[in-house]
Amino acid sequence: MSLLDSLFRSGALRALDHALAQALRRLDPATPDAVLAGAALASLAVGSGHAAFDPARPWLLLDGTIEWPQAQPWLDSLSASRWVTLPAKSDTAATDAPLVLDGGLLYLRRYREYERRLAARLQGIAAHPPAAGATTSGDVAALAPLFAALFPQAHQGDDRQARVAALALRRSLLLVTGGPGTGKTTTITRLLVLLVAQARLAGAAPPRIALAAPTGRAAERMAGSLRNALAQLRDLPGVDRALCDELPASASTLHRLLGTLPDSPRFRHDAAHPLPVDVVIVDEASMVDLPLMCKLVEAVPDGARLVLLGDPDQLPSVEAGDVLAGILAAAGAGDALSVDDAHALAALIGEPAKVAGDAGSGPAALAGHRVQLQRGYRQAEVFHLAPLANAVRDGDADRTLALLRGGELAGVHFHEDLADPLDDHRDVLLGHWRELAAAATPADALARAGELRLLTALRDGPQGARGLNARIEDALLGRTRGNGTPFHGRLLQITENSYRHRLFNGDIGICLRDGNGALVAWFADGSEAGVRGFHPAALPAHEGAFVTTVHKAQGSEFDAVWLQLPRQDSRVLSRELVYTALTRARRELHVCASEAVLRAALSRHAQRVSGLARRLA
Repeated sequence: MSLLDSLFRSGALRALDHALAQALRRLDPATPDAVLAGAALASLAVGSGHAAFDPARPWLLLDGTIEWPQAQPWLDSLSASRWVTLPAKSDTAATDAPLVLDGGLLYLRRYREYERRLAARLQGIAAHPPAAGATTSGDVAALAPLFAALFPQAHQGDDRQARVAALALRRSLLLVTGGPGTGKTTTITRLLVLLVAQARLAGAAPPRIALAAPTGRAAERMAGSLRNALAQLRDLPGVDRALCDELPASASTLHRLLGTLPDSPRFRHDAAHPLPVDVVIVDEASMVDLPLMCKLVEAVPDGARLVLLGDPDQLPSVEAGDVLAGILAAAGAGDALSVDDAHALAALIGEPAKVAGDAGSGPAALAGHRVQLQRGYRQAEVFHLAPLANAVRDGDADRTLALLRGGELAGVHFHEDLADPLDDHRDVLLGHWRELAAAATPADALARAGELRLLTALRDGPQGARGLNARIEDALLGRTRGNGTPFHGRLLQITENSYRHRLFNGDIGICLRDGNGALVAWFADGSEAGVRGFHPAALPAHEGAFVTTVHKAQGSEFDAVWLQLPRQDSRVLSRELVYTALTRARRELHVCASEAVLRAALSRHAQRVSGLARRLA
């Protein structure tokens, strides 16, 4: 039996993947099976979150006892095929073949082009100095009084927040990474105030600033955090309130920022029609997939600053590519300042430069463009998550289990071997969800929905989000609901982008009856009312959202998080998944898992096949 037929009959391939291979076979019946299987696997790879398929490591895509071809003969067969083009690393791929072999990876041509264009534009942004503002030590020194007010600890050792601000004065591309509570939004707020002051000193107009995130919920969080940070800055001695007034009060999704076009995958803003902005700040950058990041960076105009914020230890995007990881690999650790950057920071602080190394002299292509924030700022007395998050991030299963079982972490609860929290904690969970239907307004209901969320690793099956949502909805109604019809108090989540509705994958809504008794699906937006409504039948594809997968919860935070891991190990489990789930909690965390499954999850990395780091290097 051929490899293609074996993969298809085993259920490893989707119908779409098999159809691509079959189309190539019909066009040329002499096409070798190794090429047909490679085409199907390249398609499956994109559907599984990879940018490409690696014939040397096929097990990264599929588990099981598959008899894979030897890597080199497989690559030789692909190289000789009429369906595969072999361009140089920076060259555009020919359009007469659907597949591209580049750097030992097999791409669908479109995704190879996304990766090539993204790398080229990132390199262009990094190499292009900001259009206006202070660049020399003398220029920077004029900002020293404000800098001292914004970063009073800058002269006391290695203040990473101050380093971010100093680099931003000199960089068009800046990467700011760090875990929960490390002060990313606070740092960016102060940085933006500094950039407004920089423009004022240069006699220029205030910079046009765009704040964006991959999802609506993440954008709301970003805007709320910035407003809170600004409220503190307005009362800070040495900070002119007029500078704060120039900062935006809202953030948008990346789709809205780029300008969606009805019934089109393209955007209003692109390389030919760049965004009318001077600074673009993107939060939750780990969630941005390869096509969207490519389209974003191409829309950033020359001379504008692009700042990417993210936590590299979180799960990569649901869709194709692990973009942030690739960019950070090209940027290196970001621990050392270049000589020029050290002098600029010294001028702001008013002290002699301390140069520990030259960040621009190492092998990393984007060296000097990254700052890793390390100190934790968001640590309430009622919730002590940091030690557990650190142990999970490091894959230390012994330490993780000891912390969970010890009961010494405030707000953290371990329900060991509990396979179904809906059985043992039914009243607590259902009681919260019933209260949503009694909220005074749709905006109140959506706000209260964010107080608690049950997260699961799986989408399907009895412990998957779909099965659990069906059980919860039946319990709330007191009967079997059947075909997923809407009801008063139902939480729902959009599962595909709809540019016509301006609703996007991951947006959360709630069904409530209006004053006339009609059922309306309400979603948060930036209007004065804070919500907008749709007839449920008019919505794009959606599903229940009392339970969501950990992937879908990225970019959101909840007061209380219940994490349910499956009874048995699964390839979707990883330390990144567990870490992402834990760090969605603000005040209270409940972990329902067995020791065996938790150990298996922490032993596994969420690996994605990508050539982005190689291209950037």
